[in-house]
Amino acid sequence: MIQLSVVIITHNEERNISRCLDSVKSVADDVVVVDSFSTDRTAEFCEKAGVRLVQHAFEGHIEQKNFAITQALFPHILSLDADEALSVKLQQSIAGAKNNWVGDGYYMNRLTNYCGNWIHHCGWYPDRKLRLWDSRKGKWGGTNPHDKFEMAEGDSKTGYLKGDILHYSYYSKEEHYQQVYYFTDILANAQYKKGKQAPLLKLVLSPAVKFISDYFFKLGFLDGKAGFSVCRISAYATFLKYKKLRAAWNANS
Repeated sequence: MIQLSVVIITHNEERNISRCLDSVKSVADDVVVVDSFSTDRTAEFCEKAGVRLVQHAFEGHIEQKNFAITQALFPHILSLDADEALSVKLQQSIAGAKNNWVGDGYYMNRLTNYCGNWIHHCGWYPDRKLRLWDSRKGKWGGTNPHDKFEMAEGDSKTGYLKGDILHYSYYSKEEHYQQVYYFTDILANAQYKKGKQAPLLKLVLSPAVKFISDYFFKLGFLDGKAGFSVCRISAYATFLKYKKLRAAWNANS
C-alpha cells in the first residue's frame, strides 16, 4: 500500500478548511497546508487539526501548488483546494487506489455547491479533475488562475475514481462577482503576456455564445434559478475577460 500526502493551499479559508481536513482523515498519511499568510483563523484551525502548516508568499496559483508538492512527505499526492471536500464514495475509492495503485494518476468528478444548490449541469459537472497522482510523473501547469496538473508526456497511465470532490464555491452571488473580477484580471493579464488578441467581434459574440451553450446545450436550465445565475454570470465573465484584454492592448499600444 502506498502512503499518501494531501496538499492544500489556503488564504483566509476559515469557513472551509475544517470541512476539507475532516474529509481526508481516512485516506491521508500526511497533510500539509501551504498558507499565504492568512489574516483570519485559518492557521488556528489547521493547528487544531494537527496538520503541518507552512507559510509561503503567494506568487500565483500554479507556482503555489508546485511549491506545495515540495513540502509533501510522500511522492503520491492528493491535491485539494480549501473549499473542497471528499464525498464518502470518493474516500472509499481513494482508499482502494492506495491499496492497489496501478496508474500514475487518477481523475475524479467535481460537484459544485452554488449558494446552497448543487449544480449538475451548466458545464460545471462532471468537471473531471486530475487530483491524485505520483508527483514524480508531472507538475502543475495551465494558465493562471486556471491551473491543472499535467502528466509528463510518454507512457503515463491515468485512471478514474468513483465519487465526487464536493466544491463549496460561492455562498452568495456577490462572492461570485467578486471572484469574476479577480480571476478576469489575472486571466486577461496572462493572455496579454502570451500575445493573445481580443477582436471586437469576439467581445460582442462570445458572451452570448457562452450563455446559450451553458444554459441550453449544457442543460443549465435544469438547475433552476441557480443554473440561470451561473450561466448569466459565466457569460458576463467571458465579456469582462475580453474587455480587460482589449484594455491592456490599448493601454500599451
